[in-house]
Amino acid sequence: MPELAALLAELTCGDDERAESAALQLAGYGESAFQALRNLLRDEDVDARWWAIRALAQFETLEKVNFELVAALQDGSSDVRQCAAMALCHHPHPGAVSPLNRALSDPDTMTASLARNALIQIGAGAVPELIETLRAGSRAAKLEALRALAEIKDPRAIPPLMQALDQDSALMQYWAEHGLDKLGLGMVYLKPE
Repeated sequence: MPELAALLAELTCGDDERAESAALQLAGYGESAFQALRNLLRDEDVDARWWAIRALAQFETLEKVNFELVAALQDGSSDVRQCAAMALCHHPHPGAVSPLNRALSDPDTMTASLARNALIQIGAGAVPELIETLRAGSRAAKLEALRALAEIKDPRAIPPLMQALDQDSALMQYWAEHGLDKLGLGMVYLKPE
C-alpha cells in the first residue's frame, strides 16, 4: 500500500488518471487521509480542492465528511461546487437539504442540476423545502424544485404540482404533468355540469 504522502502528491500532480487512482485509495487511510484532504479544501488551487472533494466522496458516509461536502457547495469555483453536489448524490443525508436547496439558485446551471439530483436522492426529507422553493424561489430554482418534486413522487407535492399546471412556462407545465403522472394522477376527468 503506497504511503499517504505519495497518494496526496499523486492526487495533486495534474495528471487526471493518476489523481483518480489516488482518490480511489485515500479512503483506506481513514482519519489521517481525511485531515489531509480537509486541509486541501482550503488550498488556493481549484484543482486541489476539486480532487479533495472527489477523494472525500470515496469515504463511507460520515458526518464530518458530509459537513465538508456541504461546505464545498459555497466554494468560489463552480467546478468545486459541481463536484460537491455530485458527491452529495452519493452521500444523501437530511442535513444537506437546506444547502442543496439553496444551490438550486446557483448561477452555474450544472451545479443547480446536480443539487437537484442530490435532493432527489434524499427523497421525502427534501419535500417541504422544495415546496417552499417552488412557492417563493427564483424562476430557475422553481424549475429545479419542480423537477425534483416530480421525481420524488411524494403525495405532499400534489397541490403545488397542480398549481404549477397553471404556470405560463411550458417547462413548468411539463414537469408538473410528469410528476402528477408518476403519482398516478396524470389524467384528471372533470364531470360535466
